[in-house]
Amino acid sequence: MRAVGSLWRREVIRFLRQRSRVVGALAQPVVFWLLLGGGLSGAFQPSEADAGTSYLEYLYPGILVLVLLFTAIFATIAVVEDRRAGFLQGVLVAPVGRSAIVLGQALGGTTLAVVQGSLLLLLAPLAGLRLDAAGVVAAIAVMTVVAFALTNLGLVIAWRMESTQGFHAIMNLILMPIWLLSGAFFPLASAAAPLAWVMRIDPLTYGLAALRRCLVPGAAGVPPLLPSLAVTLAFAAASHAAAVATARRSAFLGRAAPPA
Repeated sequence: MRAVGSLWRREVIRFLRQRSRVVGALAQPVVFWLLLGGGLSGAFQPSEADAGTSYLEYLYPGILVLVLLFTAIFATIAVVEDRRAGFLQGVLVAPVGRSAIVLGQALGGTTLAVVQGSLLLLLAPLAGLRLDAAGVVAAIAVMTVVAFALTNLGLVIAWRMESTQGFHAIMNLILMPIWLLSGAFFPLASAAAPLAWVMRIDPLTYGLAALRRCLVPGAAGVPPLLPSLAVTLAFAAASHAAAVATARRSAFLGRAAPPA
């Protein structure tokens, strides 16, 4: 647990010292929200149950998840950088299990993601949402589980990569489509049949649904809260197990990266 706490603290301190990461992880999703929400409002056609819902309001929970995703990406890119700097090799030769290393990295990224997501909750009135204390607490709890799942998914990729270029390529191929197909950008009901089936098997669809239920209890067209929470918890557990298994199989991490 001391190793887990040390790695968690290192992730938080490093993030706070790199202000560009703070701005990039929080400001970029806000810009997307304002530009896309304002630009596509006229084309958005809510269902009869969601009559009166603006696109800014619909897109808001998806932007919260995008903040979690961006923070997870920035946090897990650090694994690749740590390998090139030699820090990760130093950690791996310490008498600490790789499961503890992965947990410390995952908790650090999760903490940063939830803090930034909580800051974005302050903008809920701009989306026309009025949150009570119970809704805020429930939303933060769901964001914690979603952030833990996304961070571990990023670690699965990062532990296999030897360059940040490779990480970005895989991220654009896997992580961003997972967000786009989660119902963040467009509702499941308006998707074509083949795409709708893909959205139904996307685990992030249920994490976003649970978050939407916390923010808008009467939201229509999304899975119920309890099944969504169950799927999200299973997603978090499975992604963490996959990250630990990937770290244990990554034998090449024991050698130092060649000089640039």
